[in-house]
Amino acid sequence: MTNILSQTDINIDSEGNPLLEGGYAPVEREIEAGDLKTTGDMPADIAGTYVRNGPNPRFQPRGRYHLFDGDGMLHSATLADGKVTYRNRWIRTEGFEAERREGKSIWPGLMEMPDRDLPRGWGSHHWLKDAANTDIVPHNGRLLTTYYQCGVPYIIDAATLETEGPMDVEGLKIRQVSAHSRTDLSTGEFMFFDYNVTAPYMTYGVLDADGKLAHFTDIELPGPRLPHDMAITPTYSVLMDLPLFWNESLLERDIHKVEFHEDMPSRFAILPRHGGNADIKWFEADPAYIYHVINCWEEGDEVVLDVCRMRTPAPDESKIRGGPYAALVAWANMDAQHYRYRFNMKTGETREHAVDDQFIEFPTINQTYQGQKTRHSWHGYIPQGETLRLGGLVHFDAETNKRDGYHYGAGVYGSEPVFAPRIGAKHETDGYVMNFVSDHNEGGRTELHIFDPENVSDGPIARAEIPQRIPVGFHACWMDASGAAA
Repeated sequence: MTNILSQTDINIDSEGNPLLEGGYAPVEREIEAGDLKTTGDMPADIAGTYVRNGPNPRFQPRGRYHLFDGDGMLHSATLADGKVTYRNRWIRTEGFEAERREGKSIWPGLMEMPDRDLPRGWGSHHWLKDAANTDIVPHNGRLLTTYYQCGVPYIIDAATLETEGPMDVEGLKIRQVSAHSRTDLSTGEFMFFDYNVTAPYMTYGVLDADGKLAHFTDIELPGPRLPHDMAITPTYSVLMDLPLFWNESLLERDIHKVEFHEDMPSRFAILPRHGGNADIKWFEADPAYIYHVINCWEEGDEVVLDVCRMRTPAPDESKIRGGPYAALVAWANMDAQHYRYRFNMKTGETREHAVDDQFIEFPTINQTYQGQKTRHSWHGYIPQGETLRLGGLVHFDAETNKRDGYHYGAGVYGSEPVFAPRIGAKHETDGYVMNFVSDHNEGGRTELHIFDPENVSDGPIARAEIPQRIPVGFHACWMDASGAAA
């Protein structure tokens, strides 16, 4: 039975923007639907919730809409005793509520010029709306939503998806939090960073398991940077200074033009979890850009970092001049591959190589093994030319260097997968991989698909029918029924 919690008239003219049409178009209802229709062998030995974040704009955008502009909306599937319940909720951010009161969009989007007549906003230069639409991570028995270009995390009840409110960044005496942070499930600590166009250009901190600030420090950088992710091991945190960032001379005129500086190295800062700037060991590598980390661990004297590394960090200028939305589409095309760095903490040497040549992104592992050496990872397969749409699920075995993949079929796309450990799990693949999959040949009909982690190519072992379309989105996580995340 479906319970409609809210119904909103969303009258958005796409004006030809492909990121507002088809599978990207927003949904108008917040609903709750229990005991969904299922097929296959729906597992009864997991209990928890799969939650995915993503953009769902409520009002006509100011200017050219970018996916990072859309109001955050969460979609979840809760599994218990072999039954599935679906919910979706907008994230009630300060920006969302301000625009609801005005009945229109207030802030210009990522592709437009700042409007400095508006109240102070968010992001690295405090002019964007914090849509909280990018990632969702567990901490302190709740979920935290985060925003692409830094913002205030919003605290979410995992069971209901209700927004409890923003993190008290002023009380904690921190600035903002970037899109991607890391929770150590063994300690409960939450490691985070932010970046800014004015000094200090980066900060790094740690919240303890109760949400209190345990550590905070400035990170010295030579100028404004645009990193996306970080990594942790039990001993270290890894931060990035990558050669894809704004043109600094244009920044002085409030123009935020991102460029790839191919004559500059990639730099990685490795510091003790509670260390400061003076404790950093910097490592250099070939020029590159990295959106997402797969995992990181310590191996002898080395810190090993597995990532999805872009082959083409920035699109060719010719590809961004084909019309008003060409740049949007060009920047959203991803050609990342599984790539490995080895940083020797004694000698300072960096070794790096491609692990596999498949185009993959939005990686996941069994998060209970984050920071430990892992053998298995799961990724979304990205067909070239498909803007942020995942055309299949790929399992990679780092011990055998073999991949196992399942393609959804033409016009069918998935969300970021998560690994859900079985109750009482004993090993790395003791559980299931799941994601939302939408068939755009049938109007975006969406299902929850559940896979055997080591036999992905066999296809889903179980499916649950979702009673509404789930638009293309960003990141996801799993939280088990006890409130512990994985």
